[in-house]
This record gives sequence, C-alpha cells and structure tokens, in this order.
Amino acid sequence: MNDRAFIDTNIFVCSFDARAAEKQQTAKKIIHDGLKYHNCFISYQVVQEFLNVASTKFETPLKTEDSRLYLNSVLTPLWRVYPSSELYTSALEISDRYQYSFYDSLILAAASEISADILYSEDFQHGQQIDSLTIVNPFRQ
Repeated sequence: MNDRAFIDTNIFVCSFDARAAEKQQTAKKIIHDGLKYHNCFISYQVVQEFLNVASTKFETPLKTEDSRLYLNSVLTPLWRVYPSSELYTSALEISDRYQYSFYDSLILAAASEISADILYSEDFQHGQQIDSLTIVNPFRQ
C-alpha cells in the first residue's frame, strides 16, 4: 500500500457494523493498514462526524470513555487536515466545479490538501477522478 489515501467517515462507521461482516472486515483492514503504514489520513470533519455517529446513532452507542480511547488510538494518529480558509475556498471551488454538496466537497478538498491518490468512501462515485484523486469504494463487489 504505497498510495497516500484519505479515509471518509463511512469507513470508520462500517468498521463497527457487525451486521455487515464483510464490509466491517474491509473497513478494519483499511484503518489498520493506514495506521501501520502511515499512509492514510483524515480531517477534522471525519473526526467530528464519526464521534457524533458513534455516540448517537450506533445500535449501541459508544460510551464517552470508549470514544475517547478510539479518538486517541485511531483517529488522532490519522488526523492531518485542520480547518483553514484555504480548505474552505478549495471546497467551494470543488462544489462549484463538480456539483457536490459543500460537506462532500470539504472531504474532497481535505484529500487534495494531503495530496492523496485515493479517497476511500462509499458515498462518492467509484472510479471518479477529481484531479489526481481517485475515488475508491472498497465495498464494491
């Protein structure tokens, strides 16, 4: 795994979903490999979205201490993109050019900011190229 990758929130959510065992294992492998090889990254938005979903929408929501442990052991080591005016400007340009929502465009702008080759997500069009970024749905059959 030599490519630089950005991991979207849905990958983290799937890593907790035992109802979809194959997706869960795929998601866990992406996260594990990203931590092991230091080549997968996330933004503040992914941290916020995941912690919100994990604490409010999981079948069994994560307790505060479990969320804190996950934040410190998984999310923080992958976190590379922070809010900035440049990030927001880039997101606005991406939204205008590709007609994605602003929040989806923030994900794409963050991936671009770290010069990612791949965006792992099931929420975008698999195989789409956004400049040098390729969108990959790792759950696609």
